[in-house]
Amino acid sequence: MKADFAGTLAEVGRIGYAGVELASHHEFKLEDLKAAIANAGLKVSGLHMSYAMLHTDLNTAISDALQLGTKHIVCSWWPWAHFTSAAACQKIGEKLGAIGAGMRDFGLQFSFHNHAREFQVIEGRTVMDWILSAAAPRDLAAQPDVYWVCKGGGDPAKFLREQGKRCPLIHLKDEKEIGSGPVNFPDVFAAAEQIGAVEWYIVEQERSERKPIEAVRECFEQLKRWGKA
Repeated sequence: MKADFAGTLAEVGRIGYAGVELASHHEFKLEDLKAAIANAGLKVSGLHMSYAMLHTDLNTAISDALQLGTKHIVCSWWPWAHFTSAAACQKIGEKLGAIGAGMRDFGLQFSFHNHAREFQVIEGRTVMDWILSAAAPRDLAAQPDVYWVCKGGGDPAKFLREQGKRCPLIHLKDEKEIGSGPVNFPDVFAAAEQIGAVEWYIVEQERSERKPIEAVRECFEQLKRWGKA
């Protein structure tokens, strides 16, 4: 991406992906980003926002989402040190729900993305359960990362069935390329198709012995073998 931003996006499009999820556009101007995405034949599935950005750049994120043609903004992380009690986790959910309620005024959907820590049990329920229970589904959706659900001791398919239409976006991730680790993807897809609310399967590839673009290509080929691409 650093060497050839537009060319890398174009290759992602040639592989066959329909869109990309953005974490930021760094030094790239929004108009240049829009052009590169459009030229690659891609759409924007959503924007990830950090905890810090929620407090400093929320208006910018809303504006970017509207200009990039996506309706999804996702809180990518919340400081784990804040998960101290059920009440503390519910307070986080209330804060996220209030942010999401404001986004609805712009036609946007706000989601919370999990890591493993959100599946630790506090006072009889997982952190993720406490957070989501404190906000209305219309104000706060969930973006389950199936690998981190597994690493946290949860069952991604069970989580999807429990949350139902609260899951419009799913991160498909594994130890390395998808299908190489602990995630039971047939169960995940069955649950996702059962709830009928998933708009995007999003491949997140973090670890590989291959070049990044080849790892991303292999993930797409695996999705094709499963009949999901």
